[in-house]
Amino acid sequence: MHTRISGFVCAALLCLTGLPASAEVAGSMAIAGHGPEQRVIESLAHAFEKANPRAYIDVVWDDNSKPLDLVKTKQAKIAVTGTAEDGLRSFQIAWDGIAIMVHRSNFTKEVTKQEVAELFSGKYKVWADLGGPDTKVLLIDRPRNENNRDAFEQQLGIAGKIPEGAKVIAKDEKVIKTIAGTLPPHSAVAFVSLGQALEAVASGVPVKLLPVDKIEPETPTVKDGRYTLRRPVLLLSHNEPDPLVEAFEQFALSEDGQKIISESYTPLPKTSSP
Repeated sequence: MHTRISGFVCAALLCLTGLPASAEVAGSMAIAGHGPEQRVIESLAHAFEKANPRAYIDVVWDDNSKPLDLVKTKQAKIAVTGTAEDGLRSFQIAWDGIAIMVHRSNFTKEVTKQEVAELFSGKYKVWADLGGPDTKVLLIDRPRNENNRDAFEQQLGIAGKIPEGAKVIAKDEKVIKTIAGTLPPHSAVAFVSLGQALEAVASGVPVKLLPVDKIEPETPTVKDGRYTLRRPVLLLSHNEPDPLVEAFEQFALSEDGQKIISESYTPLPKTSSP
């Protein structure tokens, strides 16, 4: 999927509203990705173009693309990912908590980080082994090229250990619907981006998020690091200075940018330097 946001349209809107156009930032660039960050990157790009009407951002999003390769071959200036890459400049704009989600009727109270690793490695076959119901564990996995899956495996030390038989679902929204709609005994479990997970809980969807190491998965605990299942949301680019790339990075860290980011992810602490 390619999402193209026209800078010319934004410039016209700014003229109509009487807002001054900035002459400091101009040019075009592509931002590439394939993970769950699409919505927030599109929103950032749109707002950036409104603030800089001579700038044009092409958001290139494809589940099967390789964003890092697009940057390395200079087909894109920024790749959105969750891990740093040797030879590329890494710039953090947010945190993404990784929530462990089960059906609300599952009375498992909490898990440790080690138990999460063993759970998704296939060691636990029934929830009773974790203090839950005497029902079979149904693992939901995510596509191998997803940023949250890479970070999840790396943090838990389970790369390549998630059972091949686990059901693979790409989108957080579909994962949540699957957990909520799983036929009794509601035994599914998945790892989900915290923003989407909290939104589902607040909306009354019959799911719940398990505390990890006695820490609730919440925005404040992700921001201060007490909830350790989290990954950075990173913008990767070439090391050579690029005014447009740097302007977009600074916009993402601005008050307006972090407000947009907070709709899906955990903003960085104001005193934090990425």
